[in-house]
Amino acid sequence: MERVSFYDQISKNKRNSVLLVTVIFLLLVSLVYIIAVIFAPGLTLIFLLLATTLIVVNVYFSYSYGDQIVLKATNARPADEREHIYLINTVEGLSLAAGTSKPKVYVIDSDEMNAFATGNSPDNASIAVTTGLLKNLNRSELEGVIGHEMSHIKNYDIRYMTLVASFVGLVAIISYLFLRSYRVTRFSKSEREGGRRFPLVLIAGFILAVFAPIAVRLVQAAISRRREFLADASSVELTRYPEGLASALEKIKSVNKGNMNVSEAVSHLFFIDPVKSPLDELYATHPPIEERIRVLRSM
Repeated sequence: MERVSFYDQISKNKRNSVLLVTVIFLLLVSLVYIIAVIFAPGLTLIFLLLATTLIVVNVYFSYSYGDQIVLKATNARPADEREHIYLINTVEGLSLAAGTSKPKVYVIDSDEMNAFATGNSPDNASIAVTTGLLKNLNRSELEGVIGHEMSHIKNYDIRYMTLVASFVGLVAIISYLFLRSYRVTRFSKSEREGGRRFPLVLIAGFILAVFAPIAVRLVQAAISRRREFLADASSVELTRYPEGLASALEKIKSVNKGNMNVSEAVSHLFFIDPVKSPLDELYATHPPIEERIRVLRSM
């Protein structure tokens, strides 16, 4: 089996992730522009400016308060300095190795083995792990998982995925409003003429409104899967021991049932998909565990 440097793995995933998030942005801009041409052909520029303002406000609130929302939504509690000293020391040691500030440490009461990182920068970040993870992993395996989450922080994945999630939500909202407005609104003369002058634009608008939410969910899943590969590779860079993370993944595969009480809106942040779904093959935000293990053992 060909061995791959973790530096090569990191570079490859960064290039692919930039390409994928560009696709989401272009879809969003295209959808807004078409809506402006159809509904306000004489006010396209103003419409675009208002839409841009909405996007900026949405991103600002996601950036500023997204981590606290995630921690509350997952019922994470601050780690106890006595009860969880082993976890706290592991996080502190790996943050030193990564050259970042020590993130806040949280614990989630669950028998499932999982973890996630959240925040908007390495200086304002948190790591949460389940009690099941602490109970079942040995030191090298726990270091591998924490190294993975620390890599999400160091590589700014926590900010990156928050912004992508905001774009995905905006596309879904704008598509819904377009379809509903076109169905129930009694158009003015200028709006009817706009649709008649640009029939191809109208057709493109319907196609985008119907398929853009599906497309961006697929792109979001692809981005998340690539960031997971990147974090695995970066974890190896920190721990210098790929077998620790590979062994942790094997244990998780045999133990987890995928029944955590977690919203789909935050499931992409977790180390392993916390909820099994019939649409996992289509919308899976995590690569197959077997593939992650194979890549790790090729390093």
